[in-house]
Amino acid sequence: MTQLQAINIAKVTTMVALLIPALVLGLESPRVVIYLSLHLSYCLWWLLEEQLFPWRSRQLFTEVVGPLQAAVVVLYVGVFYALPGWLAMANDQPLQPLTIALGLIFYIFGSLLNTAADVQKGTAKELGATLVADGAWRRVRHVNYLGDLLRYSSFAVIAGSPWAWLLPASVLALYLPRMIRKEAAMAERYPGFEAYRQSSWWLVPGVI
Repeated sequence: MTQLQAINIAKVTTMVALLIPALVLGLESPRVVIYLSLHLSYCLWWLLEEQLFPWRSRQLFTEVVGPLQAAVVVLYVGVFYALPGWLAMANDQPLQPLTIALGLIFYIFGSLLNTAADVQKGTAKELGATLVADGAWRRVRHVNYLGDLLRYSSFAVIAGSPWAWLLPASVLALYLPRMIRKEAAMAERYPGFEAYRQSSWWLVPGVI
């Protein structure tokens, strides 16, 4: 089993982990309904992407994992990722319009950035490109991760609990070493990377 296949199982696990308690508790809460519409649509899109873009299985998360590693992936990506949803279900406070607006802005821009960046880079690699430094990648070197973090932050915003921020915080902690390794590898592989580094931001434009 590849890491991508384990993640696919984890996404289905998240959907089940959110839907069962939501259906048991009822769908009267706007907070829960909005949260489910965001998180479940993301999980469905993740699974659909592999059908729309077959190159994903050749480029992303291709490492072979054993049963124990697969179980860890399912527990983290499948179960822990459902935490903000459970907190949304436990939150009986009214959902304010500004909170909805902020959550939707984070989700929409995060999804657009992540999808556009992944599709651009994946397609470019299939066509034989090397360093991708234009389009979505022109100003931010890890724009796909930025989009992912915005999307996970939208879940925390809608959940309305400080504990929900454990998810985007843990994702950031997971991504940081990946970004550091990626920068080092690109610096060795691509002669034009240093010029690209000088004209772009690491993760957040104007900040870092």
